[in-house]
Amino acid sequence: MSLDIPPGSGALDEETARAELYGLLAALYYAAPTPELLAQLRVATTQAPAAGGFLEEPWRVLVGAAREHDDAALAREYDALFGGVGKPEVYLYGSHYLSGFLNEKPLAALRTDLMRLGLARDDAMKETEDHIACLCEVMRYLIAGDDAAVANLTQQREFFAKHLQPWVMTLCDTLQAHPKARFYAVLADFTRAFMSVEAQGFDMLD
Repeated sequence: MSLDIPPGSGALDEETARAELYGLLAALYYAAPTPELLAQLRVATTQAPAAGGFLEEPWRVLVGAAREHDDAALAREYDALFGGVGKPEVYLYGSHYLSGFLNEKPLAALRTDLMRLGLARDDAMKETEDHIACLCEVMRYLIAGDDAAVANLTQQREFFAKHLQPWVMTLCDTLQAHPKARFYAVLADFTRAFMSVEAQGFDMLD
């Protein structure tokens, strides 16, 4: 994953930047960040070419937070928030926020839509498809995939509106309010800003 293209790049790079940011969110939410990922994030460009971009400040703060915490501290924070045996401190699954339970109707609806898109869960993947990381990976594919019948703005807008937009801000609220969240509270703030930009962009397609 390359992080050389900062948020707010020119039009030619916009889709690449969107796909990379979804990929970054997927990696950071799926597991404790690897040393390689953190090394890339810590040296990422923090100033967008066009000053004053909506994502510029939350991106700068996110990169700064990665620089302020060492690898071990970030791994401990991830495990404290999302790991452990039994109920995690913070759920990362859409079904939890949409229905109050895991593996409920929202997950079934998601699986139906993924099947329609020709996508299926990898058996090696430890999480269900409604995990925030998995949904971000789908969005990354819908932006950067080679199959234009699937990877297009119409599919992106429909998938985002149905499977991310209804609950992702609640996840961000939960993370930002949690006393154990430091780096991940900052990540939640960036996630909120990025998802807001995405929602506004899709609204402009009407």
